[in-house]
Amino acid sequence: MQLLNFMEEAVKHALEELLTESSYQSLKLDEKAKLDVMAFALNHLPPRYVVTEKGRLYTRVDELKQQFKTDIVVELSKAIQQVKANPR
Repeated sequence: MQLLNFMEEAVKHALEELLTESSYQSLKLDEKAKLDVMAFALNHLPPRYVVTEKGRLYTRVDELKQQFKTDIVVELSKAIQQVKANPR
């Protein structure tokens, strides 16, 4: 296994879920905009680096906690508003 920021996976997964919700379905983000949203959110969330599979499993347990998910969704919502307001 190699060095991995687990938060990247969690943010990517949460963004995909968020964009399927009814309040965001009309929002059409191209791949560049999605990466901008993820970068903005990740810059406002703490990194979760893991090196081993055991560390990844422990981090997955944290992901199940409601506050972890809430923090990600809050930052993604802010990021979407930021990218919509300032498209490239």
